[in-house]
Amino acid sequence: MRSYNVTKGVERAPNRSLFYALGLTEEEMSRPLIGVVSSHNEIVPGHMNLDKIEEAVKAGIRAAGGTPIMFPAIAVCDGIAMGHVGMKYSLVTRDLIADSTEAMAIAHQFDGLVMIPNCDKNVPGLLMAAARVNVPTIFVSGGPMLAGHLKNGRRTCLSHMFEAVGAYHAGTMDACGVREYEESACPSCGSCSGMYTANSMNCLTEVLGMGLRGNGTIPAPYSARIRLAKQAGMQIMTLVKENICPRDIMTEKAFQNALAMDMALGCSTNSMLHLPAIAHEAGVELNLDIANEISSKTPNLCHLAPAGDTFMEDLEQAGGVYAVMKELTKKGLLHTDLITCTGKTIAENLQGVENLNTDIIRPINAPYSPYGGIAVLRGNLAAEGCVVKQSAVAPEMMTHSGPARVFDSEEEAIAAIYAGKIVAGDVVVIRYEGPKGGPGMREMLNPTSAIIGMGLGSSVALITDGRFSGATRGAAIGHVCPEAAVGGLIALVEEGDLISVDIAGHKLELLVDQETIAARRAAWTCPEPKVKTGYLARYAKLVSSASEGAVLKA
Repeated sequence: MRSYNVTKGVERAPNRSLFYALGLTEEEMSRPLIGVVSSHNEIVPGHMNLDKIEEAVKAGIRAAGGTPIMFPAIAVCDGIAMGHVGMKYSLVTRDLIADSTEAMAIAHQFDGLVMIPNCDKNVPGLLMAAARVNVPTIFVSGGPMLAGHLKNGRRTCLSHMFEAVGAYHAGTMDACGVREYEESACPSCGSCSGMYTANSMNCLTEVLGMGLRGNGTIPAPYSARIRLAKQAGMQIMTLVKENICPRDIMTEKAFQNALAMDMALGCSTNSMLHLPAIAHEAGVELNLDIANEISSKTPNLCHLAPAGDTFMEDLEQAGGVYAVMKELTKKGLLHTDLITCTGKTIAENLQGVENLNTDIIRPINAPYSPYGGIAVLRGNLAAEGCVVKQSAVAPEMMTHSGPARVFDSEEEAIAAIYAGKIVAGDVVVIRYEGPKGGPGMREMLNPTSAIIGMGLGSSVALITDGRFSGATRGAAIGHVCPEAAVGGLIALVEEGDLISVDIAGHKLELLVDQETIAARRAAWTCPEPKVKTGYLARYAKLVSSASEGAVLKA
C-alpha cells in the first residue's frame, strides 16, 4: 500500500509518532489510509451540509475496513461572488483546489481518496486533482438544492432571482416582488436547483464514471444523500483493493461520453472549460472541434432551468442521469464498455434503468431538439472558437445581426443596460474579461439576467471573452477566443459595427472590411494589466486560452 511509505518499518517510526499524535491506533495505521477531501464551509450554501456527507463517508470507510482521514478543499460561491471583483476569484480557484489537493494527497501517501465537492469550480478542481494524483478515487457531492416556491404556486430558482432584478430596473416588478424572490429562490442547502454549472459537473461526474448513481441528482436535504455517501465510503475500499484509478476510468471515450451527455442534458457552457482541463490532467487532449460533431447527432432531451421550468429534483424522480444515459444508448450514442467507480461497466450499471417521466427526460425519438444543448461557433470574431447554450436561446435569436454596443468591462455594460441604453436589435460586446484580461474570466450573469429581465431576451445578443453562469439563458455567447487582452479581433470592435450571429451555422462574424480591421490593428495597443500583484497577476501570466480549458502553463 502507498501508506506503507509513512507507516511501515523502523525508518518510519518518526512518521508513526505523528500519527499517534493524531490519536490513531496501531490497528488504524495497519489499514488503508483514505483521504477524505471535504469542501465543507459556512459561506457556500451548497457546502454547508458537507460535514454530514463527510461523516457518512467516514462511516462507510470504517465499515469496509479502512481508516478515513479528512483534509479540506476550498470553494467559492459564484452567486455571492457575482457582479463584483470577487468573481475574478472564481475560476482561478479551480487550479488552487487541484494544486493543494495534489500536495496533500502525495505528501501524506494516501491509499485512496474520497472527494466531497459540490459547487462550480470545486468539482472540476477535484476531478483535475484526481486525474493528476491517480490513486483510487471516488466522488460523492453534496447534492442539489430544492426548488423554491412563490405565493402564486410557481416554482423558482436562482436564475429567476437574478432576472427579477432586471425586471425591477425595467419597471415591471416592484421591490416587494423582488423581496419575494429573494426569500423564496434558495430554500435549502445544496447547489442551486437548475442545470447550472455545479449540477452540470456533478452529473458529468456520474457520466465520467467517477461518482455513483444519484451523485448529480439526489437533493441535498434527502436522507438518500447520506446513504449514498456511506456507499461511496465503502466503495473506495473496493477500488483500493482492485487498484482501479482515475486514469483507468477517465479515458478518451469517457470524455466523449461526457460531451454527449452534456448535449443531452443541456449543461452549462462552463463544461466547455472544465472538460478539456480535466482531460488534460488525465493525459487526454480533448479538442472541442468534436463538440459540434457530437452535438449534431445527440438530441437535447432535458430542459431544466434556466432553459425550462423543471429542476434537479424532477430529474432525480425521472430516473436521474442514468435514465438519460439509457435513452442515448438506444441509438448507440455512448461507449458502454468502459469501467466505472462501481467496478462495473456502464452497460452493467444501466441494466434495468428506466425513464420514469418522459416529460422531464424526453424519449430519444421525441427530443426537444435533434441537436445538443451547446454549440461551438467560429468565424473571424472567434478564430479559436466560442460557446453558446443553444438549448436556452429563443428560436428567433438563433440567427441575428445588429450593431455592436461595446464595453470594456462588465460594470460598464450593466450600467448601460439598467439605464435603458440597450435596445432591441443590439449586440452587446463585453471584452477584456477573459482569462488573462479579467483576469479570471468573470461570469456575466448580471448583464444577461438584466437583458432577460428587461424584456430584451428575444431581441438582443451578448458576446464576451468572459464566460457565463449556468443560470444564463438567451443569445449569450462566451469564451470568445482569442480574447481581447491578447489582441483578438474582439479588441478591435467599435461602436456600431455590424455583427452577425448564426448559431445554427456555427458562425460569429464581424462585418467589417479587412482594410479597416488592419488599420485598427496597427493602432491597437495592449492595455495595462488590471491586476499587477498577488495570485491573480500570477494567474494571468500562466493561464492559457479558454479554447484550451484555461489551464495553467509554465
